[in-house]
Amino acid sequence: MAGAIASRMSFSSLKRKQPKTFTVRIITMDAEMEFNCEVLDHDVPKEEPVTFHFLAKFYPENAEDELVQDITQHLFFLQVKKQILDEKISCPPEASVLLASYAVQAKYGDYDPTVHKRGFLAQEELLPKRVINLYQMTPEMWEERITAWYGQHRGRARDEAEMEYLKIAQDLEMYGVNYFAIRNKKGTELLLGVDALGLHIYDMENRLTPKISFPWNEIRNVSYSDKEFTIKPLDKKIDVFKFNSSKLRVNKLILQLCIGNHDLFMRRRKADSLEVQQMKAQAREEKARKQMERQRLAREKQMREEAERTRDELERRLLQLKDEATMANEALMRSEETADLLAEKAQITEEEAKLLAQKAAEAEQEMQRIKATAIRTEEEKRLMEQKVLEAEMLALKMAEESERRAKEADQLKQDLQEARDSERRAKQKLLEITSKSSYTQPMNSGSTALPADMPTFNLISESLSFDFKDTDMKRLSMEIEKEKVEYMEKSKHLQEQLNELKTEIEALKLKERETAMDILHSENNERGSSKHNTIKKLTLQSTKSRVAFFEEL
Repeated sequence: MAGAIASRMSFSSLKRKQPKTFTVRIITMDAEMEFNCEVLDHDVPKEEPVTFHFLAKFYPENAEDELVQDITQHLFFLQVKKQILDEKISCPPEASVLLASYAVQAKYGDYDPTVHKRGFLAQEELLPKRVINLYQMTPEMWEERITAWYGQHRGRARDEAEMEYLKIAQDLEMYGVNYFAIRNKKGTELLLGVDALGLHIYDMENRLTPKISFPWNEIRNVSYSDKEFTIKPLDKKIDVFKFNSSKLRVNKLILQLCIGNHDLFMRRRKADSLEVQQMKAQAREEKARKQMERQRLAREKQMREEAERTRDELERRLLQLKDEATMANEALMRSEETADLLAEKAQITEEEAKLLAQKAAEAEQEMQRIKATAIRTEEEKRLMEQKVLEAEMLALKMAEESERRAKEADQLKQDLQEARDSERRAKQKLLEITSKSSYTQPMNSGSTALPADMPTFNLISESLSFDFKDTDMKRLSMEIEKEKVEYMEKSKHLQEQLNELKTEIEALKLKERETAMDILHSENNERGSSKHNTIKKLTLQSTKSRVAFFEEL
């Protein structure tokens, strides 16, 4: 990373009578530098303990390509995040929500509704106060929108989420720009912006869109004399242009920034040194190792989840079988009770049929006896015939009743047989359920165990040779072009998402709370202008015309 590694140091006691020194090590793209600084050379506050913040002085053009080590990326992410929250880097509301979702992913990992419940972001500082005050939205509403985007980042590790954050932040207009108040020859108050791409001139009221830009490859020399600062273009035919700053120490700082950014600008456009190539190769190997480790953990997690699902399914099936067994037992008991009742009723019916048959036989005997008895008189004969008729009718009724009782007895016997068949089937089903349950237990006991022979991955580092040839340069160029195409596609998708979020929250915006920066963001968005295409358009103008325009401001 270009610039100092961001860190935090505290000194519990500093006595001004005894100057203290500290050592600062700066790691640049291809070298390490170490120097001693005397603490009292700086504006050190008198309070104790004294806290020093070591921050990146030079910002990378492409964070993904230039931030090689994870610790460098993490500390630079913290620095940029704090600058956005402190509004030192202006950020549109919709981009602020997206950046907040990546910051949450970096801190909390994958979204889990059972863990990350409503209100879990209540104590987090994720959005600039300007954005919060601009909309008529509660903290719960902001959390809901951040969480909606946060859930889409599932599977990203901390370093990946931080890099996505930086890739969005580096496209913001104020990213990496150091502003200084200056005056041109006419005494017009302007702002000078120094960043990784070049020098830019701004109006005092507009820090987003430069009026003039000079890329580093068009600048030959920069120098200052007292408060006057001189910039010499690469084209010697074009006159130098000058401006005045407020203090001499400001010119010293501007010169340091110009020299450092110009040097890094030119280095980025050359082939990497052997040391940087080795660092990048080691970083790629480490990244591949971490990716393999994440994939292994993901597979283990998936297998564990599948095992838990299988166990839950087996437990559910076991409970279902137990319920079925209970129901089968109850049905068996009801069948046995029904069979007993039918058997008892059949026995009673059979006895009644026998009794009726006996009475019918007695009536038949009585009829025969009456017929055998001779009654001489007509009256006796008529009475006899009437009795005979009544006896025949009674015998017929008894015979019908006996037949009906016999049929009823046969039906009861048939019902009894069916009840016994039902009882036999219920017993058979109970035996089947019992046998299934006996197989379920061993399956359940082994369902959560993970395979013991899990594949392992060993990284063997081999010696690397670095011999840059034409083929290597062509391959590198092709890779860069491919990455550019992929980046443009992702940027298009990202812009669509940001526009969608902006449409959602636009109705809740409080127009009276809009700041000048918000209005400038809106105007740039309506014109479709961005940081890079604005600078590109400005640099298409001739250097001479830009210098003349600066003098006329």
